Amino acid sequence: MLVTAMSRKYGTLSSSILTAVGEATGFFSWPLEGSLEWVRKQTQMKRKSYNDAIWRMRKNGLLKVVSENSQKFIRLTKKGQIEMLLAKMALPEKKMWDGHWRMLIFDIPEDCREKRDLLRSLLKRNDFIKLQASVFVSPYALNREAVEYLKISGLKKYIRIIKIDEIDSDEDLRKRFNLKKSKTS
Repeated sequence: MLVTAMSRKYGTLSSSILTAVGEATGFFSWPLEGSLEWVRKQTQMKRKSYNDAIWRMRKNGLLKVVSENSQKFIRLTKKGQIEMLLAKMALPEKKMWDGHWRMLIFDIPEDCREKRDLLRSLLKRNDFIKLQASVFVSPYALNREAVEYLKISGLKKYIRIIKIDEIDSDEDLRKRFNLKKSKTS
């Protein structure tokens, strides 16, 4: 189970449901019939707990319940999609460094301060470090969920991601990421 800021904000059960909805459908819906059984198997929760969690998530604007072909489905709202992506952004095991640096630069307007702060948090979770005020660097690429979050949240238009062959005097960065010097350096 993912323990994230979303778990602390909405509860572990909501985090599980959002993640399940996203994984079950490749992102955005899940039939109510069966989802109760899936969640019960995963969390051993009671029907009332599940129904309460769905109600709270609807109230918080994370999902809506819709009817299609006389069946009820859970659909993630845009806010729910973003929260689900944030829940899934745990960094996988580190890969071998390919010798390239990833630099992310951004200029996000002041009226989007909350999104800007969320972006900084996302970058830190994805092992990026701050080089300057709006410049972050990492030897590893952003994970798929992080890139999807940038698209859905509308932040992509304020951001550039650059793949760099070398950075001058990068010894401090290599030390920070515990990277060996490449054979060509």
